[in-house]
Amino acid sequence: MLALAATMAGTTLGAVAAPRGFTVGDLVAMERVGSPAVSPDGSRVAYTVRTTDMGKNRGHTEVYVVDLRAANPTPQRLTSDAASSTDPEWSPNGDAVYFLSSRSGSGQVWRVPAAGGDAVRVTDLPLDVDAFRVAPAGDRMLLSMAVFRDCADLACTKARLDAKEKDKASGKIYDRLFVRHWDTWSDGRNNVLYAAPLDASGRVNGTPVSLSGSLDGDVPSKPFGDREEFRFSPDGKTVVFSVRIAGKTEAWSTNFDLYAVPAAGGTPRNLTADNHAWDTKGVFSPDGRTLAYLAMSRPGFEADRYHIVLLDLASGKKRNVAESWDRSPGGLQWTADGKTLVADAEDVGQHRLFAIEVASGKVSPLTDKGSIGGFDVRGNTVAYTQTNLASGAQLFGMQLGTNKAAQLTRVNEAQLADVRWGEYEQFSFKGANGDTVYGHVMKPWNYEPGKSYPIAFLVHGGPQGSFGNGWSYRWNPQVYAGAGYATVFIDFHGSTGYGQKFTDAISGDWGGKPLEDLKKGLAAAVAKYAWLDRSHACALGASYGGYMMNWIEGNWPDGFKCIVNHDGVFDTRGMAYSTEEQWFTDWENGGPYFTVPEKHERFNPVLHVNKWKTPMLVVQGDLDFRIPTAQGLSTFTALQRRGIESKLLVFPDENHWVLKPANSLLWHHTVIGWLDQHLKQ
Repeated sequence: MLALAATMAGTTLGAVAAPRGFTVGDLVAMERVGSPAVSPDGSRVAYTVRTTDMGKNRGHTEVYVVDLRAANPTPQRLTSDAASSTDPEWSPNGDAVYFLSSRSGSGQVWRVPAAGGDAVRVTDLPLDVDAFRVAPAGDRMLLSMAVFRDCADLACTKARLDAKEKDKASGKIYDRLFVRHWDTWSDGRNNVLYAAPLDASGRVNGTPVSLSGSLDGDVPSKPFGDREEFRFSPDGKTVVFSVRIAGKTEAWSTNFDLYAVPAAGGTPRNLTADNHAWDTKGVFSPDGRTLAYLAMSRPGFEADRYHIVLLDLASGKKRNVAESWDRSPGGLQWTADGKTLVADAEDVGQHRLFAIEVASGKVSPLTDKGSIGGFDVRGNTVAYTQTNLASGAQLFGMQLGTNKAAQLTRVNEAQLADVRWGEYEQFSFKGANGDTVYGHVMKPWNYEPGKSYPIAFLVHGGPQGSFGNGWSYRWNPQVYAGAGYATVFIDFHGSTGYGQKFTDAISGDWGGKPLEDLKKGLAAAVAKYAWLDRSHACALGASYGGYMMNWIEGNWPDGFKCIVNHDGVFDTRGMAYSTEEQWFTDWENGGPYFTVPEKHERFNPVLHVNKWKTPMLVVQGDLDFRIPTAQGLSTFTALQRRGIESKLLVFPDENHWVLKPANSLLWHHTVIGWLDQHLKQ
């Protein structure tokens, strides 16, 4: 009997008498709790909640505050407008919260009293503000904006964009990569970091000064960088930021460096020129003498382990902390006494918070089961969001020293009170090379002892990723459990959270050890859990998981009744010459295609099409520049030419992910319909 693995504040989710399963409609309608910001005195937490507006087919976000000093902390909404409010940050004395909003018609920074009241706009700039930070003394603000770097001021960029809108010619001319990235064609702008003075009312009063404009790169980095890539020093006089110098090599380089620059303006100084791999997320110690940051050691590898480095800013000396801890942190923050770093990292199917003693390197877990999202530390207060396989993000607070977490939000509980969650369990088995490999199984919501259930076999992407004990709004096992399916998902060789050697094992071996793990993992699950019906199973995956669907077609052709392939690689040669982030295919195959074609071809699905026979649903986002549309169309063409039952679902307005609510509904209904057709009829 599987243990129900989701409890919150002592209350078990999903009473046995719950009358229904979780649906895709539930998933799309859920409120989503965003990253927290703790007030300077540690007494309050600001955070965001995103709701779904199905009528407008989009999400809407507002800022909330919860007072930790209250006997029964109750969240209060702080903002309210037709336009979203995001990225909350406290004023230095805690009397107000700054946030981003487009309520004035463009993306600007606003300020609202922490006790509630009317928000006022504090920036009135000709361009959208993409990210910001407030100086510790409240006298300055960092602003990131996309500009043409050869423009002398912000007005020049605005004028050039306006002129382009009126130009009837639509052609774009390039002389270097990236010509496009993720889902956007380059228009020649860079994200540049500026500093601007604030007056006594907290408003920008003066001309922003460029801090990073002399460097050919983006701050924060595109397309997913955020304000964690730049910070003030405690005295507000210095700014540190991370940037990858672009030039001609940007598309195949992972060499990010940390730069320091006077907050009032000046020449940036490279702090990490000795490392040609990724350096990022610098955080000053409370006394300002030490910079902690994350550093990879292998250039060109985006999934290398992040090491924690301490830089003595006076002497320039560096040392690694907790070097024997074989995990890769996602973020860092200091405690108030400067003796401890708080970090998050994946860990054997969980994503946990850890406390790391700076002097000794001792690592202690602060959380147990589940997956940490955003977190913030002020004084001894830690606030964080956490999910698990039966709960979307909830906000928690913790006092360091006691390490006892209190749940601060209960979003979606009322709406989902009648849902019976699929019970789940982690298991392990001997995989490739005899290594211990982990996976999860989940029962359908309507499980009855003695019965068996068809299997949705989910394969994660990345490939350096994990399907662990966390919540997803795209690939969520509970949706399949709610539709009456058992689910199995394996963290095969290459997955993260099991040590860097395990993560490294997939590079150059995409169709080798991972496929062996998937075969052995499914067999082990079926042997252990009698309620899994192996004769009725479909495999599903996206990105690398989609690649694996194509690889399974030709190398495990009798494994499944059907396959679902979302944005999967069909031809490794075409992928090598069309994907935007060239460093990825270079590293995974031991070099560019033109130098080592045989390595790219070793696990090329296109070479095995003559063995394909399993019905497949192909899904493709036409704005996916990571695995471009030709890959999905080629897959569907091969299936059709082979006479194999197949279906193609294309989203003209989606990228590598399906994000719009209506599209998410269509995606899930199409996918589950495909499973029903092949497993339940």
